[in-house]
Amino acid sequence: MTPPGHHRLILTRHAKSSWDDPLMSDHARPLNARGRIAARELGDFLASRGLEPEEVLCSTALRTRETWDQVASAVIETRPDVHYRDDLYHADPAAMLGALKTATQATVMMIGHNPGIAEFAASLPARPIYDPDFRKYPTCATLIVDFQIASWADLQPGTGSVLDFFTPSNRGK
Repeated sequence: MTPPGHHRLILTRHAKSSWDDPLMSDHARPLNARGRIAARELGDFLASRGLEPEEVLCSTALRTRETWDQVASAVIETRPDVHYRDDLYHADPAAMLGALKTATQATVMMIGHNPGIAEFAASLPARPIYDPDFRKYPTCATLIVDFQIASWADLQPGTGSVLDFFTPSNRGK
């Protein structure tokens, strides 16, 4: 839980997806085995730190929904409100900000796609993030950022305080 007057965003790029069927539509691509493992590790990471969402805003693509399913299997303390949103499928930063401003809970997880999610993540912190993976925002990358705002409607880019940055390759650091 976040303290009163604070809001926390857990911003996640979907885990690694499968390209086994070249004829499959992009929207219907599932996670591959590595992606399922990474998403479960993300869930374990979040649960171990008490960083569990109260609300989830998730793209309708299969790989984002499966990412949430794997994270949720490890997040056992809460059962957040989950909203699958077509407008988050390959959303640009402005669309992501607009979607986030509609959130009603203090701790929100948003699951989306590159390049929009990397651009959105870069716009949020008040200070730059010096992590070699941050700019490319690899699959399953997750920024945890806090804001001192009364509601998500008040969110302005460039005002967040970074709590953590997770990638499958840096877990445990």
